[in-house]
Amino acid sequence: MLTKKKKDSIITRFKTHKDDTGSPEVQVAILTEEIKELTEHLKQHKKDFSSRRGLLRKIGQRRRLLRYLEKDNRESFEKMVKKLKLRKMNIDEGLTQKEKDDNEAERVEELAEKSEK
Repeated sequence: MLTKKKKDSIITRFKTHKDDTGSPEVQVAILTEEIKELTEHLKQHKKDFSSRRGLLRKIGQRRRLLRYLEKDNRESFEKMVKKLKLRKMNIDEGLTQKEKDDNEAERVEELAEKSEK
């Protein structure tokens, strides 16, 4: 569990504006730190399955937030991945073929709109 002091330092490093505490960038940074702590805990306590489940939930939440961030603000996503030293994931990872096709159609539309401007 993160201490208040550690969480505050993460928030000040990743906030997007003065009063920011809940932007996707801050949430991803906090989740990343919690994931690191849980990973270290599980290295010593291999049979702690409830903590393992919590770790998997946090990983899933971070993945969803990163997917949202990649769609919504690509520059911020790239910056976060570099700062936190995360592997880049494929935005379509874990989606059905129909969802992948829908995402591709959205990207094509966005590119068309940007080129018209």
